[in-house]
Amino acid sequence: MSTGPKQALFAEFAAIARALGHPHRLEMLERIAQGERGVEAIAGRLGLSVANASQHLQLLKRAGLIASRRDGRFILHRLADPAVLTLMRALYHVGERNVAEVDRILRGYFRDRDAMEPVTRAELMELSRAGAVTVLDVRPREEFAAGHLPGAVNMPLDELEARLGELDGGRDIVAYCRGQYCVLSFEAVAALRARDRRARRLEEGFPEWRAAGLPVEAP
Repeated sequence: MSTGPKQALFAEFAAIARALGHPHRLEMLERIAQGERGVEAIAGRLGLSVANASQHLQLLKRAGLIASRRDGRFILHRLADPAVLTLMRALYHVGERNVAEVDRILRGYFRDRDAMEPVTRAELMELSRAGAVTVLDVRPREEFAAGHLPGAVNMPLDELEARLGELDGGRDIVAYCRGQYCVLSFEAVAALRARDRRARRLEEGFPEWRAAGLPVEAP
């Protein structure tokens, strides 16, 4: 049977869906959304061998989800298009609305912590312009260096307790990390509140902020 143009298109779209069909690749996209990454850095963060991580990255590249460039002897990977974030958000939204296990996980961790009063992007912009908050980036240093919210203070979660004295005790804190399911900001806000600091979290993360066209600081 001959294949028409619609069937040919659906075959290509199915290849994109297959590329998304692995938890490692979804987490890779989340990491790459923070800024360009080499395979060694990605493999180290995900606990994979370089060979395994490279296979996943090649599949993502063939599906048009990431692009690469050479920097000296290194190959750096980035999201191919901001629409990749939109695609990932759509996937998450469908899961939240229709998959019982997704709902159970969300209720068991994320929603139980939403007494942390998530701050919208628009609200944080207003608070930042007024100088009313300390914006706290709790991602690892290399992700912060690749790009961050204007004026943000980088304090990775594993350094937070030791460096608490660096934060102005009289200012409210808004913490953010990689995205809506990144647990770093949830844990940071919980730790700060346990030490009587006024803290909230940004409801999404750095990639969504940048994709919305809001100002960022980058090298």
